[in-house]
Amino acid sequence: MRVYKNFDLTEYNAYRLKSVCKMAYFPDSEADIIELYKNERNYVLLGSGHNIILSKAYYDQAFLILNGNFNAIEVNKAMGVITAEAGASILELSKIAEKNGLTGLEFYYDIPSSVGGAVVMNAGTKEGETKNILKKVRFLDLSDMKVKEQYSKELDLEYRNSVFQKQKDKIILKVWFQLEKGNSRDIRRIMDESKARRWSKQPREYPNCGSVYKRPPGRFVGPMLDELGLKGYRVGGAEISQKHSGFIVNINNATGADILKIIRYTKEKVKEKFGVDLEVEQRII
Repeated sequence: MRVYKNFDLTEYNAYRLKSVCKMAYFPDSEADIIELYKNERNYVLLGSGHNIILSKAYYDQAFLILNGNFNAIEVNKAMGVITAEAGASILELSKIAEKNGLTGLEFYYDIPSSVGGAVVMNAGTKEGETKNILKKVRFLDLSDMKVKEQYSKELDLEYRNSVFQKQKDKIILKVWFQLEKGNSRDIRRIMDESKARRWSKQPREYPNCGSVYKRPPGRFVGPMLDELGLKGYRVGGAEISQKHSGFIVNINNATGADILKIIRYTKEKVKEKFGVDLEVEQRII
């Protein structure tokens, strides 16, 4: 396990916000994670850093980071099951599924997230959701410090939500995905088409963390912001994307405070005009 003092988090959050934490731990095993939580509970758990907003320049607390570590992936081709540790990349997962002729993970291709984060948020696109291919999750329950396993039907998986988001005392360790046998060529074609669609619509040229808000019932966030003339609205180094107004981008050394000011202003204007309370999808730390 790697341990660092005064660790620079800039490259560990997709907005590329400049921030430092007092301590950073990079566990390599389930045993490492259990040992860390035996000694301390007040960690900030950080996966790939793709759905978070770091609101502070300095954190006087420890971060437990699963990014490039605790990321083993195993394939049981005969059973159509892929098992992955929480720090594994879902992009890598989709590539491994394609190489093994297993279909179901195509929508994960080019979505930036760790396996743990994808389960917490029930990550998905128009092509699919995590709950559709999730079989089982192994997790550490901090309430009694026991490692437990539950099947997907027990995890309250719904639109961008799960039991792991509602109950912060459950730390995902390992995940099982149930897939179907398919043709690698067809799988690759679907992956490439899905990636092309996202790149044509999303602002990949600037650091961002994807969609800022959950989709309100019967509405789409982007068109509402466009109608309000908010596309391109800027605070400091942060801007509502001129390519897709459902995204906020870091165009010039933005801070977490810049992003949060845009969010507050946007929520206020949308409520005033449409009577809709926007819910932030990204996790504010």
